[in-house]
Formats: sequence, structure tokens, C-alpha cells
Amino acid sequence: MDKEIETNDGKRLLQENSNLFSTRFIRFLGGKNLLFLLLVTLLIGCVIFIFDKISFIFEPLHVMFEVIILPGVLGVILFYLLRPALRLLIKWKVPRIWAILLIYLGLIGIITMLVLLVYPFLRDQFTNLVQEFPIYFMAVVENFVSFVNNSRFNEYFETINFNYDEMLTKFTEDLVTTVKDTMSNIASGVATGITGFVSALTGIVLSLVIVPFILFYLLYEGEKMPKFILRLFPPRMRKGVGEVLHDMDKQISSYIQGQILVSFCIGVMMTIGFLIIGLDYALLLGFLAMITSVVPYLGPVIAITPAAVIAVVTSPFMLLKLAIVWTVVQLIEGKFISPQIMGKSLHIHPITIIFVLLIAGSLFGVAGVVLGIPGYALLKVLVTHGYRLFKERYNLFQTDPSNVYEKRNE
Repeated sequence: MDKEIETNDGKRLLQENSNLFSTRFIRFLGGKNLLFLLLVTLLIGCVIFIFDKISFIFEPLHVMFEVIILPGVLGVILFYLLRPALRLLIKWKVPRIWAILLIYLGLIGIITMLVLLVYPFLRDQFTNLVQEFPIYFMAVVENFVSFVNNSRFNEYFETINFNYDEMLTKFTEDLVTTVKDTMSNIASGVATGITGFVSALTGIVLSLVIVPFILFYLLYEGEKMPKFILRLFPPRMRKGVGEVLHDMDKQISSYIQGQILVSFCIGVMMTIGFLIIGLDYALLLGFLAMITSVVPYLGPVIAITPAAVIAVVTSPFMLLKLAIVWTVVQLIEGKFISPQIMGKSLHIHPITIIFVLLIAGSLFGVAGVVLGIPGYALLKVLVTHGYRLFKERYNLFQTDPSNVYEKRNE
């Protein structure tokens, strides 16, 4: 038990009895809170261990998640892309159902135009590039060998008895062999696993067919979803939960709309630049840049690689012009387009973005690379609000006024 003592100036304080939790080191680590934290960690570990042993029970949930994840993600992305147009039509006094139908008609028209006008040209360019890319690669190897033969590196390699020509030849032969083996394995795999391929293709087609229905209900009733979620919580928690939902909606909306628009601008600028310098497959390479730019920082680097190979084979001067185009596009995007479109809505440091992309890609593949940044943004919102609520609760039960944190005025 604690006892009350009186100091020289008349103040009365509580003095704790000497025990394990009153030692200076344990109090520095948190006192009784440390024991509570250790117990909670132990219970979480036990729960994880038990769930790992009975994971087969959750296999139906795993299958259900795999089935709904693709149409769900596509529906949410399209919802955030089309919501500004829906709100604009509603603002113009168009009924919601008619506004959705107008949006669907516009989408069908755009998709039809792209399929009839753009797709055949991109298909032909892609086929030609796939057929000619080995030739480009061999030309790059030959140019590298010629450069080494005419440089001082040749003398250095001769002194250490290093035959780089043989190494490059062996590397090329191994690459060709690997490609052939891969193609034969793919062929045999398709022949033996045709049932699984058909099943996977059927699942993808069904998912794409379901997307328009999911999108329709999101556009029609998506604005009601936050209110429905709030009704699930006690009244005293609804204000805080509403702030969390609002911030999450703002983060996802800003990222999806902004990143898609930025990627479109990059694709258009890259295509125009490639056409100006006369680079082969300009439209296909510009389209590739637009698609890969959905992934920040890493996407443009991936997109410029095939363009660099083609430029090297064409001429060294073409490589210089390509470098100028890429630098100008990146400067315009970084200094003017992204700040105006994206702003500082995500508040994520570029180094953090790179690490998130690498980790998410290692864990979840291509889906992790695409969805890693918005997932991190949502997690950041939850952690930020959770930490703020923790500080408010700490202030509420803090007994020493000198240690109270300042509350944020939000």
C-alpha cells in the first residue's frame, strides 16, 4: 500500500512502498505497464501460434478473399476515378441513376474507340518488338565488344588472361538456351496443366464481368457506406471513427486520381518526345511508360530500359537524345505536374516509398507493388489517429500536471 507523507512546505505526496515496480530501472521501462505489455505480447503470440496450427479452418476464407480481391480492387479504383464526374453531374441536377448510366455510356464509347483505333497499332508494334528484340540485344553485345577491343580495357584483360569475348559468347548461348528451355517448359506446362489454366482464365473473366456490377453499386450507394459503418460503433466513438474514415477516403482518393492523371501525362509527354527524336516504337514505348508510371520512382526506370536498348542500337546520338527527353519529362513531372495534381496529400518521404515498394513487391508480387503505397497510406492514417487517441487518454489519466502533453487543436 502507498502511504501519504507531508513535506517541509506543507504539501502532501504519495510515497510508494519499495517493491520490484518501484525500482528506478523498472519505472523507467514503464513499471506495471511493462508487465501488462509483456502479457499482451505473450497472448498475441499464443493466438498467432494457435491460428497457425489450425490454418486449414480458414482455407475457405482464403479462397473467398482470392475470388473477391481482383474485382473488388478494380471496382474501388474505378469508383474513385469516376466519382468526381458523378458528383459533377449530380451538381448539375442530373438524377443519380441517370448520371451513372451516362458515365457507363461514356466508358463504353472510350473503350470501343481504344479497341478499334489504338489496340491494333499497339499489337502490331508489340509483335514486331518481340521479334526484333533479340536482334537489338545482340547488337548491343557486339557494340560492347567493339568498344572494349578499341579501349585500354583490352590490354588489362590480356594481362590477367581474361577472355571477355568468350565470356560474352557463353553468356549469349546460355541466354538463348535458357529462353528455349523456358519456352519448352511453358509449352509442356500448358499441355499438362490445361485444366488449371482454363480454371484461372475463367476466374479472371468472371471477375472482370463482375466489376461493372460492383462499380454500379459503389457509385449508387457508395456515399452511404461511411454512415453505415458509423452506426456499427457506439455513439461516443462515432466522431473519432468518422475522422478516420474521412482521412482514409481522402488519402485513397488523392492517390488514385492523382497517380492515374500523372501517369497519363508522363505517357503523353514520353510519346511526344520519342516521336520528336524519331525513336522506333515510339507509341508502344510511351504506352509502356504510362502503364509503369503508376508505380512511383521505380516505374519510369523500368519503362526507359527497352527504349535505351533500342536507342543504343540505333546510334549513340539517339541515346543522348533519349536521355534529354527522359530528363526533361522527369523535371516537368517532378516540378510542375505532381506538385499541382498530387500536392502533399500523402506526406510520405521518397525513401519510405521506395522501401514500401520493395517490401510489398517481395511479399505480394506485382499486386504489392501497385497497392503498396495506398495500403501504407491507410495504415499511416490508422496509426496516426490511434497514437493521437492514446495521447489524449494519457492526458486524461495523467496525475502530474508538469508531464502532460499539449493537446492538438484539430
